[in-house]
Amino acid sequence: MQSLYGAIANYKLYYMEKNKSKGLGDTVAKITKATGIKKVVEKVSKAVGKDCGCAKRQDTLNRLFPYNN
Repeated sequence: MQSLYGAIANYKLYYMEKNKSKGLGDTVAKITKATGIKKVVEKVSKAVGKDCGCAKRQDTLNRLFPYNN
């Protein structure tokens, strides 16, 4: 059973490291996804037929406000 717990712990560490925010843009993206704002924006964007610009905004915020890890 110990090896199962070790495997789960290793996976959690890998997942957390892989999904670490590079900057403010990543953090904002995670917050909007967790609160459901992202889904609403995607639906409105699809209905209007215009790109929301979220990815570009995320990249810009990451460049302007990087996290120095």
